[in-house]
Amino acid sequence: MAKQISDLKLGILGGGQLGRMLIQEAINYNLTTLVLDPDTDAPCKHIANYFECGSITDFDTVYNFGKKADIITIEIEKVNIEALEQLEKEGKQVFPQSRVIRLIQDKGVQKQFFKENNIPTAPFQLVNTKEDMRNSSFPFPYMIKQRRDGYDGKGVMKINNLAEIDQAFDAPCLIEELVDFEKEIAVIVTRNPKGETKTFPMVEMEFNPEANLVEFLISPSTYPESIQQRAETIAVNIATSLNITGILAVEMFVTRNGDILVNELAPRPHNSGHHTIEGNYVSQFEQHLRAIFSLPLGDTRSRTNAVMINLLGEKDHNGVAKYQGLEKIMAVDGVYVHLYGKKYTKPFRKMGHITVVDQNRESAIQKANYIKETLKVIS
Repeated sequence: MAKQISDLKLGILGGGQLGRMLIQEAINYNLTTLVLDPDTDAPCKHIANYFECGSITDFDTVYNFGKKADIITIEIEKVNIEALEQLEKEGKQVFPQSRVIRLIQDKGVQKQFFKENNIPTAPFQLVNTKEDMRNSSFPFPYMIKQRRDGYDGKGVMKINNLAEIDQAFDAPCLIEELVDFEKEIAVIVTRNPKGETKTFPMVEMEFNPEANLVEFLISPSTYPESIQQRAETIAVNIATSLNITGILAVEMFVTRNGDILVNELAPRPHNSGHHTIEGNYVSQFEQHLRAIFSLPLGDTRSRTNAVMINLLGEKDHNGVAKYQGLEKIMAVDGVYVHLYGKKYTKPFRKMGHITVVDQNRESAIQKANYIKETLKVIS
């Protein structure tokens, strides 16, 4: 008889909040979870069945950790790919597959993949040095993105003129046309090994301009059905072209003239899907588990309006985290608190998220604004 899901060991590379929420879901399936993370106080430490403190970028550490698991997944892309490739050769299941992680780790390769597969994206050019930028005829202003290791608003910069190139990253980057977008949107798509795909309804995002991080996320979107349909089709096409197993977040722009351009991909549970825990029939975390364990995918429909607020460390605070205003916001109906178990706060560090659910969209947004003003992470 084939092994049941509860007989299998799930190895997770990375022990942050995404791993933590994945484990919270895995507990419902009696799954044994193993976590590798370099932080001795990682959010997953106390809820994983086995926790190992070690580098997720070191070949030997990742390889030896992976040998203990039946299925290996990630909660961050910056992992040692060679070790995962070796584990796959030896028969371990790695989802998303190592070749998918390799492609997504490099934003330049990711953009070329879009181009080759006719996936709409902003015009771009690959550069290796500041000198390449100076010699480029790409029109100002433009965005530059480091090809590797940029996340949560880091590794991205706007360049307005030739003089500003002096401040640019001196590393392999991509130059990208500055998109005059109306809204950033996201679609999360999941695919299992049988090729079954399902998308979560499209969501809209509001940014904190100072931190370049998502501040609010609103689900479901109020864009016309035609735009939502196009965004979901693009996400399914990408997942199919990648032949991915697992969950894939597709971040996109809706331009002022109604075009949809793909910004970037994340092959793992993602910030733009946290609202699904309370807002949808199946959460992104459960859906990822269903996909990687080759189970039927769940019902992605929205139950109600949901607004997700990222809880970021206050600007001038470094130290042991305190949550000011928590009691006040918990007096509001439809408020769900998720703290990530991080002991120390620092400016703009993601410390948790709050989801507000309400049958009335405007009421949900009003409550979210109240939470944003009231709840502060200080030290």
